Amino acid sequence: MTPQKTAELAADTMWATDRASQALGMEILAIGPGTATLAMTVSDTMVNGHGTAHGGFIFTLADSAFAFACNSHGQTTVAAQCAITFIRPAQGGARLVAEAREISRAGRSGITDVRISCDGEVIAEFRGHSRTIGGSFIAKP
Repeated sequence: MTPQKTAELAADTMWATDRASQALGMEILAIGPGTATLAMTVSDTMVNGHGTAHGGFIFTLADSAFAFACNSHGQTTVAAQCAITFIRPAQGGARLVAEAREISRAGRSGITDVRISCDGEVIAEFRGHSRTIGGSFIAKP
């Protein structure tokens, strides 16, 4: 199986039971080996007391993109630690796009960066450290 087909099968397998991402209205725009692009629209229930997108929802979008990217090789991989830097706010109704790309993968450890943008403007940068915990979670044909 090609790396692209593995990434697609991994995404399909994860998405089937990812109730959190689905419930928040996320969608997968692109998937590839070590990469994932997800989008989400900031709903009225995602806005904080300042009238902007709550940082927790921005983090969740980034975390989901991170998960799809670092699991794209078909090996069960989880977050070891993550950090986000918020650069500018997003308003309610905004469509956020999170682009994840694997920076490093060696042994069981990986680093993935996620850039979150709105209308082409970067609003946050996220870095996730991952750990492969063993075994494949996909059934290869």
